[in-house]
Amino acid sequence: VILNQPDTFSTSHTMTLLEIRNITKRFGNFVAVDDINLDIKAGEFFTLLGPSGCGKTTLLRMIAGFDAPDSGEILLDGHNIIDVPPEKRPFHTVFQSYALFPHMTVADNIGFPLKMSGKSLEEINTRVAFTLKEVELSQFADRYPHELSGGQKQRVAFARGLINKPRLLLLDEPLGALDEKLRENMQRELINLQAEAGVTFIYVTHAQNEALALSHRIAIMNQGRIEQIGEPSRIYNYPVNRFVADFIGKINMLDATVIKTSSSHLTLKVAGLGEVTVPARDGIKVNDRGVMAVRPEQIRMVAQTSEIADEFQFTGKIKDFFYIGDVTTYIIDLANSTRIEALLPNSLPGHAKLFEIGDPIIVSWQEQSAQFLLN
Repeated sequence: VILNQPDTFSTSHTMTLLEIRNITKRFGNFVAVDDINLDIKAGEFFTLLGPSGCGKTTLLRMIAGFDAPDSGEILLDGHNIIDVPPEKRPFHTVFQSYALFPHMTVADNIGFPLKMSGKSLEEINTRVAFTLKEVELSQFADRYPHELSGGQKQRVAFARGLINKPRLLLLDEPLGALDEKLRENMQRELINLQAEAGVTFIYVTHAQNEALALSHRIAIMNQGRIEQIGEPSRIYNYPVNRFVADFIGKINMLDATVIKTSSSHLTLKVAGLGEVTVPARDGIKVNDRGVMAVRPEQIRMVAQTSEIADEFQFTGKIKDFFYIGDVTTYIIDLANSTRIEALLPNSLPGHAKLFEIGDPIIVSWQEQSAQFLLN
């Protein structure tokens, strides 16, 4: 599901709100966060994405003030806040567990931060009523958490996080406990909430589709370090290395060696395919080893009786397929024993698949659809 936010947000013309400078965190001999540097812009929806144990939640906890880094700085508006306790930072954290008070009503849960900051009862009631309306929970004001669905509880958690107008809202896997359909609905709500509130979001998730759908920019983390930072479309279409390509979406990767370079393209010797060209890439030289990578949706499939004009064509047979409603993923064995995946949309009503197991086919792709990535 791609719900990407409108291209109205531009990091090039936006003020930097938070700067992470050389942050490192160790637990014994384990380096959880390893010398990370990044900038978060005001009003940005910024996502930390990576596999379990990559350091994304540890980094979020250091931003929140729950954990102290071993070295480095965290700058808010240019001022180091390392020694500022979490309750004094103008941030709020939303967790996957919701962390609602079971003995308080929805209205009291949402208003709790205002009560703690000493606001008057009149102001609390006014702002809670407004926030309840904003998250479409006005009719649930007097209910208790155990009377709410998972999605309603999550909206209460978001509302409580936003009511104090924090400079930063930190979200740690907030949709992880929801079923897929509800997650999609909550993703839309999150985009709308963030746009309306104008609050900067730092979002932690291991769900790639969620990161692609929600974020202005994504930082891909691996083993405590950042592999790549960029807009979702940039990271998906132009991964900087094999890890990023493999982690974001599905991709075919075949072992390859560079045998020739030019200003426009690289010539590769690809295992099972022979010579294939891909667009040029800076810093790549002859004899470099890596993979030729091409996304399944970039691969074209036709029956062997058809004629096509793509540069690279290989014959094969359908080994298997997975029907997923809107698309079908085909597993293809090429004539040279190489196995690849191709993805085709099921665009016709009631049309479950285009090919059957064992069908002889031709797969092809354009040069610009593939790329060379170092190991």
